[in-house]
Amino acid sequence: MGLDTGVAGAAATAARGTEVAERRVGRRGGRGRRRTGRWRRALLAAFVTGAVVIPLSAAAQPEIPAPPPATLAPLTAATLDEAYAANRANAAEASRMAAADGNDHRAAADRAMADPARRFLAFDGRGPGRATEVIGDLAHADRIAVLVPGSDTSLDTYDRFRATALNLHRQLTRDAPDSRTAVLSWLGYRTPRTVSATVLTEGRADQAAPHLREFIRQLRGITGRDAQLTLLCHSYGTVVCGRAAAGLDVSDLVLIGSPGTGADSAAGLRTPARVWAARGDDDWVGGVPHVSADLFGTTVGFGTDPVSPTFGARVFAAGDGGHSDYFSPGTASLANLARIVLGETSEVTRA
Repeated sequence: MGLDTGVAGAAATAARGTEVAERRVGRRGGRGRRRTGRWRRALLAAFVTGAVVIPLSAAAQPEIPAPPPATLAPLTAATLDEAYAANRANAAEASRMAAADGNDHRAAADRAMADPARRFLAFDGRGPGRATEVIGDLAHADRIAVLVPGSDTSLDTYDRFRATALNLHRQLTRDAPDSRTAVLSWLGYRTPRTVSATVLTEGRADQAAPHLREFIRQLRGITGRDAQLTLLCHSYGTVVCGRAAAGLDVSDLVLIGSPGTGADSAAGLRTPARVWAARGDDDWVGGVPHVSADLFGTTVGFGTDPVSPTFGARVFAAGDGGHSDYFSPGTASLANLARIVLGETSEVTRA
């Protein structure tokens, strides 16, 4: 769900270079400040080059055959069971097609999604795939969390994304057993590769944002106006949420392990929602230069660090976890995420 350790190393190296440049600013005054911008752009250019020149990681993968998505009636509380059944049947057919194509791993993943106990609002087994799964009773929920993943999330890696949704739902049930909650894992876009130029730009986020806005609109058709919706965005998913945020009908927008949102501040997101941010002490994304630069006609990087005071988010404690640990049981981050979803904002522990 985030950039891997290879990119982390490149990012950390870039961060150390930026720190050196900033120390030089202090010694050289105005001339150093002028040179810092060039340092940052050069570092980002090197970062892009490092991402592009790893051919094995960035190589195109063959498309995986699958049927087109099921045709569904407009989503309402009354049509949920029909949608769940149609998507399970579609996943079963996708499994058969993947097996016939010799892709046993994808066949197994699709087959698991066709289990009668699983509930999907959307499923598309073609290529890297898309899916939106429901954990809990969506038809009667009054507090709903929507999880938006980061890079390298696909049907082939979906289990680790689903685990975050399961962990959060268990925490919500434990903290408020009488509450009516649901958690939705929204894999509604083609996530960028970990080691690729796309993970450093807003291109995939720009493509994803309209789909996320439409999904939130559909959710309102199911839940009505009274349900509280919380958007929980991780890693590159925070870039997606940043692009979709303007006017989005959610009560809370949560940014965790974020490389930036593309906005200079929480106000720049133009959302009426409360904006939260957190980063674990061992999350390497803190070492990524939180800057943006125009390189070869493309904006690279995502700007202001959401946990910095200048961004203006409500920064909460995430403990000492790493980039993939925010939803791990027993962590400060998971406890705080559950409090935000439950509306217990005064109980959230601040960083």
